[in-house]
Amino acid sequence: MKSRNMEMHGHSPGVVLRSLIIGLTAFLTVVDLFATQAILPSLTKHYNVTPAAMGFAVNASTMGMAIAGLVVGLLSQHIDRRLGILLSLAILAVPTTLLAVAPNLTVFTILRVMQGLCMASAFALTLAYLGEHCSSMDAGGAFAAYIAGNVASNLIGRLVSAGVVDTFGLASNFYFFATLNLAGAVLVYFTIQRVRPMHAMHTAQSPFAAMIDHLRNPALRAAFGIGFCILFAFIGTFTYVNFVLVRPPLALGRMELGFVYFVFLPSVVTTLLAGAAVTRFGTRPAIWGALALAAIGLPLLLSSHLAAVLTGMVLVGVGTFFAQAAATGFVGRAALENRGVASGIYLACYFLGGLVGSAVLGQLFDRFGWTTCVAGVGTALLIAGMLATRLRLPTQSG
Repeated sequence: MKSRNMEMHGHSPGVVLRSLIIGLTAFLTVVDLFATQAILPSLTKHYNVTPAAMGFAVNASTMGMAIAGLVVGLLSQHIDRRLGILLSLAILAVPTTLLAVAPNLTVFTILRVMQGLCMASAFALTLAYLGEHCSSMDAGGAFAAYIAGNVASNLIGRLVSAGVVDTFGLASNFYFFATLNLAGAVLVYFTIQRVRPMHAMHTAQSPFAAMIDHLRNPALRAAFGIGFCILFAFIGTFTYVNFVLVRPPLALGRMELGFVYFVFLPSVVTTLLAGAAVTRFGTRPAIWGALALAAIGLPLLLSSHLAAVLTGMVLVGVGTFFAQAAATGFVGRAALENRGVASGIYLACYFLGGLVGSAVLGQLFDRFGWTTCVAGVGTALLIAGMLATRLRLPTQSG
């Protein structure tokens, strides 16, 4: 299922405006995913549970995202891109609103899973749309713009969430983000053109058969594993560092904790450069460099000085988001057919990594402390670097 658009090799007009719209769509799609992490200490106190239990509940959205990413990928060729994205974002506002009145941790967790189902559906369909309707030259920049919007949602979402909770309380926070979900649906309605799903040519391959073919591809398997490791490391760092930041000796307040997430600001810029870096240096060197940068930041997270911890957070954020952008773009290029299925498998592995990271590293944090948790993050980065050795396109040797 090769899109005729992918046969183009030049830049399409209006690249800057298109990148802005892509980034804003990404922002409004996943802003709920990580914004809640900024208020983890407040939620832990509200529900009177352990950091690991609250961390798992907040990150349960990744379970829904893993499921939806795979299902949407398998059914991608039958789903209208625009309508699917539009409905996903509109329905997302429902569980977001209900989180404001969740009576206990179990209901909270279920609603987060429902949020994940909606977010990943929109996410996967947008990636499929970009892969099918961008020229080969524009594709890397389009994917980078989408991931950059993801980065921006981490920064602005967390900051806004902390500010709203500090000013108006926990419930108001979820009402506000439900409004943003609806704004995303409106944006998609007016900006994404109506297109039909890509159907197979003469010999139609079932989605399941396409999935098996992709999993038999060593390069794609490696990319899927890298996605798993990236969110595993990211979740481990930026979920449980919140508890370190509010405890002595750092002892930050709620609003101060929100401002901490300006550490994502450099990532907004650097992630946009991922496409160019891959073009110039290749996928593997770009990912290795990004993972090494993230690894350098890990020892700084153990410092008792705020400046060192913030520097470590910047390095981990820049490295993981850059690696994610490079890996996402690689999947789009390595899957010569059934790109929607390939994107779905990647997203399923990516978000499953977040769920596993939340559970495993949460237990390490509760039982053995922050140092052991950071060591677990480092292990995930090391595994991702090893997997990157297998990233070879069919027409490339390097």
